[in-house]
Amino acid sequence: MTQSITQTNLDGILPLIARGKVRDIYEVDPSTLLFVATDRISAYDVIMNNAIPDKGILLTKLSEFWFQFLSSDVRNHLVPIPAGKTVFDYLPKELHDNVKYREQLEDRCLLIKKFKLIPLEVIVRGYITGSAWKEYVKFGTVHSVKQASGLKESQEFPKAIFTPSTKAEQGAHDENISKEQAQEILGGDKDLVDRVEELAIRLYSKCKEYAKERGIIIADTKFEFGIDEATNEIILVDEVLTPDSSRFWSAKNYQVGVSQDSYDKQFLRDWLTANKLNGVDGVSVPEDIVQKTRAKYIEAYEILTGQKWSD
Repeated sequence: MTQSITQTNLDGILPLIARGKVRDIYEVDPSTLLFVATDRISAYDVIMNNAIPDKGILLTKLSEFWFQFLSSDVRNHLVPIPAGKTVFDYLPKELHDNVKYREQLEDRCLLIKKFKLIPLEVIVRGYITGSAWKEYVKFGTVHSVKQASGLKESQEFPKAIFTPSTKAEQGAHDENISKEQAQEILGGDKDLVDRVEELAIRLYSKCKEYAKERGIIIADTKFEFGIDEATNEIILVDEVLTPDSSRFWSAKNYQVGVSQDSYDKQFLRDWLTANKLNGVDGVSVPEDIVQKTRAKYIEAYEILTGQKWSD
């Protein structure tokens, strides 16, 4: 197990643009960014005090897997790196040569091309769970859209549904919205909303079928997209189908009508909820929960990629 990286510090060699819940973002040049996935973990929009060792590496490698898997379906924001070269060949030499920096970046960074972001959390749900289930129990709706009566918790929808949310600033909460509200956020551009919906459902459906063959149910996921302003093409950005952005369930243990065993950070959410710590700042996660969460991430990575994880 490697030492946890909770925050990177490149000493100004590259300008720091932002620190998100998980990623530190640096500018390489005016059209290129460096995404570094730390081991920070958040739940209920709050970052925990301690980290999950190797989490950033797992997220990076899993995203790279899915970017490749979907490369024939959608363009993505990765800068192509030829065989025989690495990210470090595109970065200042001191980041490559100094072990202090290399340890912060090795296996956990992506070189990406800048695109104009579409300001939505593009959520696709294949199964009714989480906030969607809570809303349905109260109102019979999901994101304000009426659903069939008689659905049970964790039941599969007849067809995957597009349920966007706002893209909140760090520390604020994303808000579930309707497709019509999403259109308003995009300046009334119905065509763009329709294109995002069609693409997101198509990508999710392809990945859901792949994962199910390997014993994992992808209950829902969050995509983020940008747009190539020169071609008007939608670009897949950020992370893809990781345990941070998706709910992964065991197909073997799946049962309609109850909450499910989870490979993702729902395990951490459940612990926070049970201890009445959901949404509370300054929480330190017990070591056994840290290790169990890490084990869940590794198990999902190995099942989905077919690659063995080695410490």
